[in-house]
Amino acid sequence: MNSHGKRYYSLNDYCLDTFGEKVYRLSLSGGMTCPNRDGTYGTGGCAFCSAGGSGDFAADSALSITEQMLQAKARIAAKTDCHKFIAYFQSYTGTYAPVPYLRKIFSEAIAAEDVVALSIATRSDCLSDEVLDLLSDLNRIKPVWVELGLQTIHNQTLAQMHTHSTVEQFDSAVSLLSARGLPVITHVILGLPGETQEMMLQTIRHVAAMPVFGIKLQLLHVLRKTALADLYETNPFPVMDMPEYCDLVIRCLSLLPPGMVIHRLTGDGPRRLLIAPLWSTDKKRVLNTIHHRLKELDCWQGKYYNQKEI
Repeated sequence: MNSHGKRYYSLNDYCLDTFGEKVYRLSLSGGMTCPNRDGTYGTGGCAFCSAGGSGDFAADSALSITEQMLQAKARIAAKTDCHKFIAYFQSYTGTYAPVPYLRKIFSEAIAAEDVVALSIATRSDCLSDEVLDLLSDLNRIKPVWVELGLQTIHNQTLAQMHTHSTVEQFDSAVSLLSARGLPVITHVILGLPGETQEMMLQTIRHVAAMPVFGIKLQLLHVLRKTALADLYETNPFPVMDMPEYCDLVIRCLSLLPPGMVIHRLTGDGPRRLLIAPLWSTDKKRVLNTIHHRLKELDCWQGKYYNQKEI
């Protein structure tokens, strides 16, 4: 159990420690595409990625960054009284554009006084020296987090999912970012077709051994109009049920360093696109189940942080 009385170091706890209060993400779009969509590597994107490029909840890219932020803040204000925000470029590949344009939109985002950090989702192979220089410059103004989609360390799975990426590229990108003091948030998908639970835990062990700031654990969603949906409909593969997923997340948490920030324990698939698993739409129930199971496993007494698998 950590200083917050929790069984893992959540993003909320990190923000309380670092910024003094709860912080909300502003999902923004810079209008970028992806080398896996524009023909550089492929045109359909990763097999699991929706047409929105994982930015289905982001603002309209036709608006300026300032306008997007104002709209996002208004939506948040309708739910809660929040004073600090993370500018989150989520859609597609967040560094896949000319550096002057990236400098313009990122600088506009962090210029707002109530924005305390900039988070950019991108690919490991889209971090040129010029982009790294830009991120380093911005990181001197406000914290810059770089979110990298690893998904799995198993290159065979990555190839099957048409990601046109490798674990070696991820490792190299983490080294480059770490050398510049840029924190990395790793995205991992649990439940990819053909992967056993042991294969998924191997991915978690790999991330745990890297100089990584945070991790997002994402349940595999089968979304309409994706290559994964075509595979699921023509040659159905098993998807996890909720108890299985929750227990797997607990095993993953037991392998991660206690100081690693857990940015996500599951994910939101757009209801209009989600084919399976349908139970994932009840995110609150999933999180409550995970927390209840952690209590059952006596994680409150410190067994959670002994770096042994549960």
